[in-house]
Amino acid sequence: MNRSLLIILLAATINTSHAQSQSTLPEPVIPGLRYYYPATDISPKTQEADVCIYGGTSAGVIAAIQADRMGKSVVLLEIGRHLGGLSSGGLSHTDGGDEQVCGGLAREFYNLTGKRNFRPSDAEAAFAQLLAKTSVTVIFNAHLQHVRKAGAAIEAITMEDGLTIRAQQFLDCTYEGDLLARAGVSWHAGRESNSVYGENYNGIRAPGQGGHNWPAEISPYRVADDPNSGLLPRITSATGQPGDGDERIQAFCFRMWLTKENPQPFPKPDGYDESEYEVLARLFEAGVNPTIRWSLDTNNHHLFRGAYFIDYVGGNYAWPDANWVERERLFQEHVRYQLGVMWFLTHSDRIPEPYRSQLRLWGLPADEYPTTGGWTHQLYIREGRRMVSDYVMTEHNCTGREVPQDSIGLASYNMDSHHCRMVDVDGSIRNEGNVEIPVEPYPIAYRAITPRPDECTNLLVPVALSSSHIAFGSIRMEPVFMLLGQSAATAACIAIDAGSSVQDVAYDKLQSRLVADGQILEYTGPPRHRRGSAPVDPKSLPGFVMDNTQAEVIGPWSENNVTHPRVGASYLHDQNAAKGDCLVRYRIKTNGPGEYEIRVSWPPNPNRATNVPIRIITGRQQHLKMVNQKQSGVDGFNSVGRWLLGNEVTVEISNTDTNGYVIADAVQVLPISAEQQQREGIKSESKTVP
Repeated sequence: MNRSLLIILLAATINTSHAQSQSTLPEPVIPGLRYYYPATDISPKTQEADVCIYGGTSAGVIAAIQADRMGKSVVLLEIGRHLGGLSSGGLSHTDGGDEQVCGGLAREFYNLTGKRNFRPSDAEAAFAQLLAKTSVTVIFNAHLQHVRKAGAAIEAITMEDGLTIRAQQFLDCTYEGDLLARAGVSWHAGRESNSVYGENYNGIRAPGQGGHNWPAEISPYRVADDPNSGLLPRITSATGQPGDGDERIQAFCFRMWLTKENPQPFPKPDGYDESEYEVLARLFEAGVNPTIRWSLDTNNHHLFRGAYFIDYVGGNYAWPDANWVERERLFQEHVRYQLGVMWFLTHSDRIPEPYRSQLRLWGLPADEYPTTGGWTHQLYIREGRRMVSDYVMTEHNCTGREVPQDSIGLASYNMDSHHCRMVDVDGSIRNEGNVEIPVEPYPIAYRAITPRPDECTNLLVPVALSSSHIAFGSIRMEPVFMLLGQSAATAACIAIDAGSSVQDVAYDKLQSRLVADGQILEYTGPPRHRRGSAPVDPKSLPGFVMDNTQAEVIGPWSENNVTHPRVGASYLHDQNAAKGDCLVRYRIKTNGPGEYEIRVSWPPNPNRATNVPIRIITGRQQHLKMVNQKQSGVDGFNSVGRWLLGNEVTVEISNTDTNGYVIADAVQVLPISAEQQQREGIKSESKTVP
């Protein structure tokens, strides 16, 4: 086929795609606010560069600046109309972990903006200021349509408007991994099973496990307490076993810039459906304290401690691999839902006074996002596709069990996931998917941003990198994306100079340049968390053991791992708050009727409660024990008595009327042999076998 015919066919394909997208595009909920702006001028044209960066996120901008500083010609392609991604789109209280591990160009950016409560417009201006000193070509409204490869190398990429970029090296800096997918690179979306990489926190969680749980028993049905009426929107049945994999991803939201200074009231969105917010009304009607913590950067946990607010749980599963029009539909659904939340809270007569009046003091800013009514253009895409390469970052990297020797930067934020589902458990709503496990700063491997060599030899992926779901939950922070963008651009330039693939970049050269440019590749500071001896593997213990990760969790517990001894990688604590709302329920199977000792573990600390109620439920009988968690046994376990049990026992730990922090770690049920009973002459505390 000759070149002129190819151009004609390409133009026809683009125009057909454009016409289809225009005809099916939903109307914006807020005038002027879109994720996808179809091209208006469609004509084939070609541009060449040394480095082509797809995605104008914070990582993409920093990568472009670094490549320019290394003397390369650079084209930066951005899907929308703004640069900086979430860093200029609402995340003004930067989640980055330890500030001391943020170096290089990321540090330059934060020196311009500050790390807390910077204005979105100031962040976008800071990116523009850094770019103004370069020769980078920036192109907006660039929607990838086609990738042309020669063997395992990308030759060129073409946008919907006909623009083709030819380059020696390419970087995928999108949140979704769009370029890597079009280039035929392996990827995964959703949660891998724990068994895939030998992890503990990756797959499905027990409903109610982790933080940000429901503070009261809230009915999931359209008619309260009537299962025949059906489930409320986006609430599902509790399918799947803890640890299994699935295709669900953590919820998205918009990080809102809310203000009390001359606020614009929240508009009522077209298509507003009050049934979407029924559970919000039920939370208020249950008398739960909403714990309002709205701010300049409002997130999901700023109402009801994250049980239910602006995260559109269950509304984003199709996002990672959706086409442009489908993403636009999902984007508008997120806008409609979240704007509807704000309207409902400030206008519905089901929100009691004085809360409604208090909430109406807030509104959207008149001096931020002026073209979209004070509403951010950037959806918080917490997770999209993730590349699968020959090296996968996992929980074992986050916990320090595995340390790669090809560090290109450090991550230091919690292993963190927002909810993936809201599920019906015995007639009450439970959140599922939350994880919050502290980590020490740890290195990210260069191999994790390079594809498998047989799939692509001139592509680097610093955002949708090779990582399991739970490790990505720690890595997915804007400062980390920036430093990985700088490292990826550095590697791309070295590969160009050496005439090599990205996989064959000499690490000693890469390391030397990164250090010279201020990147921090190794953590040498003090431990950030108080770690003691290694956690006890529950499988190594005798009897029947249930860790907190397997128990049913009710209320706003938090997960942590800073004290010891502990069973498993973490334990729960009640934050010394929400007294009476927190309960952990351990249902443990035995091997049949007999006498058993029940032991409960907790890591002690002077801030613990001395009056923690532990309830043992054996059939129709209940027995209450009070324990002092300032003290604990040598191995962390503490006996709460011997009991005659049947096939099952339930142990509940609550924080009702407690006078300090309450801990829920593990419960152990030990069978007592007849010989041991006779030898010790000890009688059980219950003579009834249920």
